[in-house]
Amino acid sequence: MSGLLDLLFPPRCPFCRGGVERHGMLCPDCQRSLPWREGGKAERKIDLLEGCASALSYRDAVPGCVRRFKFQRKLGYAKALGPLVAQCAQDHFPQDFDLISWPPLSPKGLRRRGFDQARLLAHAVAQARGATETPLLRKTNAAGQQSLLHDPAARRANALGAYTLLDPAQVAGKRVLLVDDVVTSGATLSECARVLLTAGAAGVWAVTLASADRR
Repeated sequence: MSGLLDLLFPPRCPFCRGGVERHGMLCPDCQRSLPWREGGKAERKIDLLEGCASALSYRDAVPGCVRRFKFQRKLGYAKALGPLVAQCAQDHFPQDFDLISWPPLSPKGLRRRGFDQARLLAHAVAQARGATETPLLRKTNAAGQQSLLHDPAARRANALGAYTLLDPAQVAGKRVLLVDDVVTSGATLSECARVLLTAGAAGVWAVTLASADRR
């Protein structure tokens, strides 16, 4: 069956869309040329987070890949992108976490898109650590789309109050790792951390596929 599917839908690199041997792989050219963020350059300071690390910079072939993943329902990309995020988490945060979660889409956004790309990435990170991703937060429909806002102040204002906890008792005293696709201003992750810390979380870290900051 796998061979038949490969004939019908030839495996493609999610970044350049060139042919690869099997689904979930990157082509050799992309493995060499993608804007990898390594060492200290992978990390950036985000308010209220103990740490935030990203596997890639959000430039070159990365934005197109992320847009196809999110808006063209390329769910299969998660097979290739998830391990990149999981490896970044292992490289920068090898310590144990009590909970692995993600900033969720609003119910309206989830109905419109049909899936939550951050949850798919969180699943890959959790699986790599022998754990299960845990839903902790709820996003209100009233919050606008962060991707439509470019001013950092507007992003912070839009994120404020956008998330609530599903069960406050679930996070008390826990170390939480949040997983997302792209960090831009950091407003979303900071707001999620604020909600979790207010409920008594011991600390919040984040790992993302890409970072859009200019470094």
